[in-house]
Amino acid sequence: MTGPARRIAATLVAAATLLLSACFVSPGSFTSAIDLRKDGRFSYSYAGEIYLLGLSNLAEMGRKSKWNEPFKAEPCHNDDPDMTERACSKDEIADQKADWEENRKADSERQKRDAEMMKVMLGGIDPSNPQAAEELAARLRKQAGWRSVVYKGDGLFVVDFAISGRLDHDFQFPTMERFPMANAFVVLNKRADGSVRMDAPAFGQPGQNNPMANFAQFAALGAGKSGDDEAMPKLPELNGTLVLTTDGTILANNTDDGPAATTTGQRLEWKVTPRSATTPTALVRLGS
Repeated sequence: MTGPARRIAATLVAAATLLLSACFVSPGSFTSAIDLRKDGRFSYSYAGEIYLLGLSNLAEMGRKSKWNEPFKAEPCHNDDPDMTERACSKDEIADQKADWEENRKADSERQKRDAEMMKVMLGGIDPSNPQAAEELAARLRKQAGWRSVVYKGDGLFVVDFAISGRLDHDFQFPTMERFPMANAFVVLNKRADGSVRMDAPAFGQPGQNNPMANFAQFAALGAGKSGDDEAMPKLPELNGTLVLTTDGTILANNTDDGPAATTTGQRLEWKVTPRSATTPTALVRLGS
């Protein structure tokens, strides 16, 4: 296998591992709001883009890999200081082709394993089925809070989600029926002292507990070193606003400007972009 092809293959394996472990759900452009009341009432909304980076993306990457094309012998070189190019011998070409065949077979087997793993992660939905995305959208529409789910293609869903209730338990968004796990956009953890901690891990940057940031780094590395930018799937770009309002006591937050007074309490706002330096977090005490 050639150097560029080997790098693409390594990137595909790393990307597949990350997607499967992180459940490959990522925000794009969005507006999101949380409201926490001292008496325990809460509401949460998310309107905008959700990307599902699935096996179809990785399969497309694999189809575009150089070593997945018809075999073509690479030039051979002399052992002189200038590494002068020379014609390859029959044995050298045979060795190259044997390596190419071995790695093509290994990639095919890996893709089959990933397909089975992805099917489990999708709750039995076959990602190779052209109707898989619409099947997932229909499943989400049956869940409480998902007021609208429209599939736009290329792994992009445009959604309108809103839910309210009493915060007598932890809350996480998104959750998807029959998904064993999903990387959280927003998490509300209720503490025993009545306070609530808010974290938004998917709205962070590399090193900020954002699983998709790690995938983006792998993708950029593989495409940049191989010179085959088209082999990598398009990744979502964070562009949104998260607002938290409350009549409770804000104990901690990492907004740029701190809380602002409103007619019903206080307001925190985070602008989320690829240049955001921190992952949104806040601690709010509820109760009297």
